[in-house]
Amino acid sequence: MAPVMATQVGRAPKALRGTIRVPSDKSLSHRVALFSAMAQGTSRVSGLLDSLDVRSTLRAVEALGATVELAAGEEGLSGTIKGWPAAGPSSPVVPLDCGNSGTTARLLLGALSGYEVVACLTGDESLSQRPMGRVTEPLAMMGATFAEGDGEHREHKKVRPLCAPCAPHPLQQTLPLTVYGSAQLKALDYVSPVASAQVKSAILLAGLTADGVTRVTEPHKSRDHTELLLPAYGVQVAACGLSVTIEGGQRMRASDCMVPGDPSSAAFLLVAAALIPDSEVTVRDVLLNPTRTGFIAVMRRMGADIEILESEQGGLGAERMGAIRVTHRAGLQATTVKAHEIASLIDEVPIMALLAAAAQGETVFEQVGELRHKESDRFAAIVAGLNLLGVEAFAQGDDLHVVGSALQTSGVPLETHGDHRLAMTWSIAALATGQELAIDGLESIAVSYPGFFEDLKRLS
Repeated sequence: MAPVMATQVGRAPKALRGTIRVPSDKSLSHRVALFSAMAQGTSRVSGLLDSLDVRSTLRAVEALGATVELAAGEEGLSGTIKGWPAAGPSSPVVPLDCGNSGTTARLLLGALSGYEVVACLTGDESLSQRPMGRVTEPLAMMGATFAEGDGEHREHKKVRPLCAPCAPHPLQQTLPLTVYGSAQLKALDYVSPVASAQVKSAILLAGLTADGVTRVTEPHKSRDHTELLLPAYGVQVAACGLSVTIEGGQRMRASDCMVPGDPSSAAFLLVAAALIPDSEVTVRDVLLNPTRTGFIAVMRRMGADIEILESEQGGLGAERMGAIRVTHRAGLQATTVKAHEIASLIDEVPIMALLAAAAQGETVFEQVGELRHKESDRFAAIVAGLNLLGVEAFAQGDDLHVVGSALQTSGVPLETHGDHRLAMTWSIAALATGQELAIDGLESIAVSYPGFFEDLKRLS
C-alpha cells in the first residue's frame, strides 16, 4: 500500500482556499465522443475529459470507423471527431477494449444494436465482473443478439443463431460479450426495474434506428444527459415525468460542443472545504444538472455553506453550468438521504459518507445497493474503510448507516480495490485529519481525475 504523503495532502489540516476548474464531466465526455462518432459530418469538441475511461470510448469509436483528431490541453482534449459513414459503423477486426468504463460498454451495446455490425466488447478485471444483462435484456427484446465470450463466429453472420445467449440467467451476463446488431430493431415500451442512466441511454440509442417510438420509464429519475444532449445533435427526445421517448429513423448531425466541469470530481474538493476549518473553495465552469448535483442539497441539509452562481452563457445543449462555492461552517448535522435522491448522487456516496462521519448524529443513505455493482463493491468498502477510521458504519439491508465521530487515522491501511472514488475519498480523509495514511491503488484516480493531487496543492 502506498502512503498518502504530507507532500501531497499535508501533515496538518490546512485550509483550502481558491478557485479552480475540475476536469471536464466524464458522463458528458463519453456521450460527446460517442454521439459525434454516430453523427453525420465533423463535430468540433473542446474540454473533453482526458482520462482512461474516456480514452476507452475514443479508441472504440475509432475502431468502428470514426476519425478522431484531438490534442491535449490545459482543460482537456480538443479537436474534431468525424462520424462514421451513413451506413453505420464497421465491424471491428479486434475486440473493443472498454477498460474500466461501464459507460463505454453499456452505451456501445445500445448504439451498436441497431446496425448490421458484429463487435466483441471486453474490459478489465473489474469491468468484466459487472452485470450487463440489465442492458442486453431490453436490447434483445428489440431484436439485437448477444453472445457471451469473444464470438468465434464474428465474421460469419449466417451462423448468428449459433451465437445466441445460452446463459441460464441472462441478467448475469458479463464481458466479454459479442453484439450482433440488426437493422430491423423494433421499438420498445420498457419499464426499467432500476433507475440507471446507462440502461436508459442504451435503449434510447438503440431506439434511434428502431421502427416506431421507444419509451423508457424508470422508478426514479436518473441522470438525463443523453436526452439533454441529443437535441444538440439534431435528435428530438420527449421527457414526461419518469418516462422518456424517442422516435426511430432520426439522423444525428455533427455539433460543436464544449464540455463543462464534472460535479462528481468537484464534490471531493467541495466536501474537503466543508470538512476543513477556514476553507473556502470555488469550482468554476462546472455542470449544474440537477440529476448530478443531489449531493449539494444533502450538504445544505447537513448545514454546509454553499453558494451557486449560474453562468449567463448557458451550457452544453440543454445542460446548465456555473460555479459552486463552499465555505467551511462548523456544526454539521446528520440527515437521511431518501431513496428517490440516490440516483442524483450515487457516485458521491463514498465522499458523502466521509462527510457524514464528521456530522453530529446518524446519517442514513437509503437503498444504495447499487453501490455493490460499481467499479468495486463500494458499499462494503465504505463500511470497512470507515470502521478502520474509527467510525461506526454498517449496512441494514440496502441502507448505509454512518454515525458521526472523530476519525482515528494513525497507522490505518485503507483498501481502494482499484476504485478511483474510494482512492479520492480516503485521500480526503488523510487531508482532513492531517495524518499520513497507507492507501493502495492511488493510480486509479487517473480514471476520472488525473490532476487530483496537483489541484489539492494549488488550493492549499
